[in-house]
Amino acid sequence: MTHAATSVDTLFQTARLGQTTLSNRVAVAPMTRVSGDPDGSANERNAAYYEVFARGGFGLLITEGLYPDTEYSQGYLNQPGLATEAHAQSWTPVVDRVHSAGAKIFAQLMHAGAQSQGNRYAASSVAPSKVPPRGEQLGFYGGIGPYPTPQALTGSDIVEVRAGFARAARNAVRAGFDGVEIHGANGYLLDQFLTDYMNQRNDEYGGSVENRIRFFCEVIAETREAVGTELTIGVRISQSKVSDYAHRWSGGESDAAVIFTALAEAGVDYVHTTEYDATAPAFPDSDRTLASFAAEHSKLPVIANGQLGDPAAAASMVEQGSAEVVALGKAALANRDWVRRAQQAQAIETHVDNSVFNPMATVKDWELTL
Repeated sequence: MTHAATSVDTLFQTARLGQTTLSNRVAVAPMTRVSGDPDGSANERNAAYYEVFARGGFGLLITEGLYPDTEYSQGYLNQPGLATEAHAQSWTPVVDRVHSAGAKIFAQLMHAGAQSQGNRYAASSVAPSKVPPRGEQLGFYGGIGPYPTPQALTGSDIVEVRAGFARAARNAVRAGFDGVEIHGANGYLLDQFLTDYMNQRNDEYGGSVENRIRFFCEVIAETREAVGTELTIGVRISQSKVSDYAHRWSGGESDAAVIFTALAEAGVDYVHTTEYDATAPAFPDSDRTLASFAAEHSKLPVIANGQLGDPAAAASMVEQGSAEVVALGKAALANRDWVRRAQQAQAIETHVDNSVFNPMATVKDWELTL
């Protein structure tokens, strides 16, 4: 399928997220790639993987979720981290190669919580309450069977988790990243606090939506305090989860207003919404997208993600004011030079070998002719 260049020109304008100016409005979405070294260091495979997207014209790359501490945060074996100085040093060559190819890169910081399927530092997992996630672990990430029941985080545990995000953000500065994105989507730890059935606490972190978003906001605030204004900070949020696709916020639009207002007040520079289809209504009784609610209530730039591989659909999100930037996942894997293809009205691949979607940062046969 091709599209006239004039219909998607808005995608190729510059955009600004916090302290970061992007050359265009198209990002590579964060996608789990279990291809780091066993100790959590990034390697040549990671560097080549991210560089190919930068060479393909994407203005922003957001890394896979990187674990921020050496306790309970790791979610998958061979997942890269940003928890130590050695981790930070391993990411510097990756960042340098992305910058040399003309793109910006943000590190996504992710605490897996009860969704952990492999952790070299701990044999158990943690969550807001002793409630396992719904569904089963994902075989292609190394897990099998139902999720184990996690330990409930104590007050001192919560302090340590917050500190881990802050330390990882400082490591991101050392590595040369342009920003960090705090992963609060898809059923990982921060989302577990927000999720009513996962959070059965009776303290200041449980009960009302105002309480359930509190930990989210404390992580953001502590991360902001750790790096000041030198680093762009964003947050990714969703309703659905890795193992519970159908979940929706029980309060609908009312919850959205509370959540997005609180995130903005906590100190982020942008909000990244991810849904299966970013153009679909967020709630059964509404015709508005989650991205549009984020834009309205946060009054911040929004990145929208979800089935936006059609350039016209991507451009419409920007033109309607729902998003400043669109993030592509599967479409980027299928078209590592999606930006150049869209800009030049070339065909966008929609039918590709499913092997490109496996969770490995492989670039075999990915060489671009540019």
